[in-house]
Amino acid sequence: MIMISPKGRAIACIELLHAAGKLLLFLVLCLIHSGDRSACIAAAASCFFYGTRMNNYNSKSRPFVSVRNSFILRSGSSANIAPEQEQDAAITEHVTIKPKIELRWCGEADCMISLRERVVGANSIKFDSPATGQVMYSWTDLGLDGITSKTAPMKKVDNRTILFLVKRDDEELMKTASKAIRELTEDIGIRVLLQPEQAAKLKHYYGVDNELIDLFEPFPEPGFGSNTRIQQVVDETSRSFDQIPDEYDASRRKRPGPDLVVTLGGDGLLMYASQLFPGAVPPILCVAGGSLGFLTPFAKDEMVDAIKGSLGLNHKEEELQPESLTTAECDIQYTEPVSELGFDESSNLNTEEQENQSDQHKFQFGLDNQVNISMRMRLDCRVVNAEGIVRARFNVLNEVVIDRGSSPYLANLEAFCDDVHLTTVQADGIIFSTPTGSTAYSMAAGGSVVHPVVPAILVTPICPHVLSFRSMVFPDHVVIRCTVPDDARSDACVAFDGKFRRLLHRGDSVIIQMSEHPVPTIDRMDHTSDWLGSLKRNFNFNTRAKQKPL
Repeated sequence: MIMISPKGRAIACIELLHAAGKLLLFLVLCLIHSGDRSACIAAAASCFFYGTRMNNYNSKSRPFVSVRNSFILRSGSSANIAPEQEQDAAITEHVTIKPKIELRWCGEADCMISLRERVVGANSIKFDSPATGQVMYSWTDLGLDGITSKTAPMKKVDNRTILFLVKRDDEELMKTASKAIRELTEDIGIRVLLQPEQAAKLKHYYGVDNELIDLFEPFPEPGFGSNTRIQQVVDETSRSFDQIPDEYDASRRKRPGPDLVVTLGGDGLLMYASQLFPGAVPPILCVAGGSLGFLTPFAKDEMVDAIKGSLGLNHKEEELQPESLTTAECDIQYTEPVSELGFDESSNLNTEEQENQSDQHKFQFGLDNQVNISMRMRLDCRVVNAEGIVRARFNVLNEVVIDRGSSPYLANLEAFCDDVHLTTVQADGIIFSTPTGSTAYSMAAGGSVVHPVVPAILVTPICPHVLSFRSMVFPDHVVIRCTVPDDARSDACVAFDGKFRRLLHRGDSVIIQMSEHPVPTIDRMDHTSDWLGSLKRNFNFNTRAKQKPL
């Protein structure tokens, strides 16, 4: 029970009368200009409950409390009001207590008001939301072209562009790609970008060529690369990547990038697609066509439907199906893609379990213009020499590996986290991995398996000389620096996603931090279902014969 002093009641009455006067003035002006009585009354009521009440209690010396929610707020504090809390906080009264603490989130440069944490009461701290969640995107430019049916003819669209990547030297996949590209361009009117080699093969061997097929040429991102075209404008003896001219940005703005990237192949093709876009990456639809397919949730026979759904071109069942049909009857059912290894966990289930699993796999992909995506974090890696000049820079999706190379000696490295000494590495090497890469080299070296949307950087040693050197997980805001000391017995080597391997001389460092450009991959169901399904399907995760009951 909160006790209110007589002085507090008087102040509250004065403020409420002042608010009522503002409300009346607002109502009169609204009626004069619009003449719509009901709309003006609704707007005035909304202004009174959600706006005027907040503005009238803006003095630091007069904090207020919602008795209903026990929610205390002082103007200028870092607390945030959730929409449902703001709507429920209709009763406010003056109290004499104030929050004793104020929260701020501090980065490298400055501090800002906390967005996730808030103060409740005098000194209690509460989370307003989880750190991550399922991300979903939808198209904002849908017109009638976005509403089609299986029976009605598909209206052509002219504002969608996809980049189609196919695994090299696989004739079966090229044949599948030729059929899909012909349907996408001729029947739907989607513009398709192809790499020159694949475009020539499709034209001469499969007869796929029309005005909607164009060649794709990646533009170098300023500041990224090593021994590439971007390197040619950098004088390594006197200039750094930060001094590169702006012609690259200008040329990139002339031609917009694709709306969607489709990869028909394995996980390696997704890595290649990530390397094509050192900066911002369009959503990527991964279709299984490789040998393992951990990151490729879509099957080849559902590729065209998945592309239409990803572009917001799927039909809307609720507007076309009879009212007598239920939602479950309108669902589109896709089969679970099985890797070429032949493992299918459903074969070990009885008939009832298989039916339940089949019901769980029913979903409406791309319907209602809603597509789930996994925001896969990348690492921004820079190679810096002893003079502080950046020699190379890459965004990696899996991991950056520093090892001893061909040297017979252990790698000798000094690792720092936010300029605080972490450890001296004496091992065959060390892996700095993303959550996506936690199921790759890092897992083989004994690292933890991490959900792909967890914001973290994994540090895993490779065959360390000391057994107490174990895998560690750091938050995504840290900056990790790994240096080859001057007294090291030999140089080291570094590789980025298994490529661009180069020497690290004594005094060189690799600086690793979270990249501002993630790789958004389209989920077949959601990020957790796809990930756990891949673990069970491809790695036989915790698969064994079930114990018999007693």
